[in-house]
Amino acid sequence: MTATVLDPNTALIVVDLQKGITGLPGAHPTAEVVARAATLADAFRAKGLPVVLVRVTGGAPGRTEGPARSGKPAADWAEIVPELGPREGDIVVTKQQWGAFYGTDLDLQLRRRGVTQVVVAGIATSIGVESTARSAHEHGYHVTLATDAMTDMSAEAHDNSVQRIFPRLGETGTTEEIVKLLG
Repeated sequence: MTATVLDPNTALIVVDLQKGITGLPGAHPTAEVVARAATLADAFRAKGLPVVLVRVTGGAPGRTEGPARSGKPAADWAEIVPELGPREGDIVVTKQQWGAFYGTDLDLQLRRRGVTQVVVAGIATSIGVESTARSAHEHGYHVTLATDAMTDMSAEAHDNSVQRIFPRLGETGTTEEIVKLLG
């Protein structure tokens, strides 16, 4: 469903737009995703609404069949890209899992601010963004997804999330549409 309304207490959650991840190849140009996320962040800040910048610094324990990572990541791997900040007043969440809620204080941070709705953007659409959106939905937040402010390593995975999963979690919209809803 196309984005129709934003609650007065809406927060922006930007997932994993950090140096180590934005440097990976994506299905859509990462620079454009970062620019759109920065536009959203600036619009939310201008309205005095919370901006949450999420970064990942590790992985959840457990076996996976994914490729093993070799070597140590660069020292700045987990730094939020400079286009986003963080700026004064932003909430920075460091996670070890795909989603931004599990094992962090994100829900507490949002509830303390009276947040009832979240707009989610970032990388990767089918992993961190989708996991965060699913959890936000499960926590009772109204969810809106900024579909042009996200990308994935796989175009097919991105499209599956946008076309099949996100409509079941909430509303979707472009950066421009969401900024207009902010008023």
